[in-house]
Amino acid sequence: MVEIAITKADGKAGETVTLSDDIFGLEPRVDILHRVVRWQLAKRQAGTHVTQGRSDVARTGKKMYKQKGTGRARHAQASAPQFRGGGRAFGPVVRSHAHELPKKVRALGLKHALSAKAKDSQIIVVDEFKLGEAKTKAFLASIEKLGFSNALVVDGAEIDANVKLASRAIHTVDVLPVQGVNVYDILRRDTLVLTKAAIDALEARFK
Repeated sequence: MVEIAITKADGKAGETVTLSDDIFGLEPRVDILHRVVRWQLAKRQAGTHVTQGRSDVARTGKKMYKQKGTGRARHAQASAPQFRGGGRAFGPVVRSHAHELPKKVRALGLKHALSAKAKDSQIIVVDEFKLGEAKTKAFLASIEKLGFSNALVVDGAEIDANVKLASRAIHTVDVLPVQGVNVYDILRRDTLVLTKAAIDALEARFK
């Protein structure tokens, strides 16, 4: 069993909480984490890149010069890709980059990401994460006491309104409700901060 001390608001360690081995005690597999991250990033790509092909270029369709007798290469329309102002050959088109990934692999990827953080001792557990005022200064003071600067904070079903507002200006800290937790955001931050409500929700999710 994985046991982690609950960090109090003043940064001191309190009572310990036991984390499930089925979620936080697995041996992380890089191949599964890679598959899930690749799936996430591919899904978020807009796919709106496009160039004009030969049929899209607004140029005359008239033959450039006669077929024979000029001593030059045989050409037809000036919209051919080899000419300046012509269409691009095999250019990108609007498409979706998303690909399928089984739900079981996605769920397993999340478990392995959580286990990777637990294995590297990069998880901080707090009772709750709230602020008395929606001030960035107060948020910075709070995370300094807890001992992190680059982290993903995962709360319960709802994030404290003051925390949500105060954290927006801090580009090194992400705050998510437990239903939004994902592999990419876990791995891209140095520390994972979980509230007790988030741990209960995660264990109920994978029960």
